[in-house]
Amino acid sequence: MKKLLLTGFEPFLDNPINPTADITTELDGNEINNYQIIGRVLSVDFQKSGTELIKQIEKHDPDAVVSLGLAAGRSCITPERIAINCNDGPTDNKGHQPNGEKIFTGGQDGYFSTLPIAKMVNKLQEEKLPAKISNTAGAYLCNNVMYHALHYFKQNGIERQAGFIHVPASHALAVEKNMPSWSQEDLLRAVKIAIACLS
Repeated sequence: MKKLLLTGFEPFLDNPINPTADITTELDGNEINNYQIIGRVLSVDFQKSGTELIKQIEKHDPDAVVSLGLAAGRSCITPERIAINCNDGPTDNKGHQPNGEKIFTGGQDGYFSTLPIAKMVNKLQEEKLPAKISNTAGAYLCNNVMYHALHYFKQNGIERQAGFIHVPASHALAVEKNMPSWSQEDLLRAVKIAIACLS
């Protein structure tokens, strides 16, 4: 059986809930599409998150890596097309605020996702779940983690399916903040459908 490393994030900024942590924890140990899922929750820390991801990749040698992140305010499931070599945005959970520095000096400007993102979007839409490809993962920790995975595989000459999927807020989070939201059940179902698109 193949192995899938599935990651989410802890709560961050003014979001007291991060639905990706619950999804990742719930799917840990499950089997979907002949993949054994290894679910891990990453910190929201520019100095640690990417390293945490690489350690999990080196420990488990997964056949695919799917990282999840909360895009509070988005109304669709959005697989990301590209990660850029840049850290920027608000402070992380340790109080560090980057200012446009590179993730890896000498690294490529960007890496395209190797996930079947068009297939994922089409399948989600077939299942009546709003989805579209996103052309920017921003420059916060979501982009950072996506870049780390793709850079690692590229530098080591390893071909793997890897990339990032942003999900909307859950209803529980929307109770705290006025924003578009999905039920946690639909978010979980959407992630399962996306995983089922992996080859």
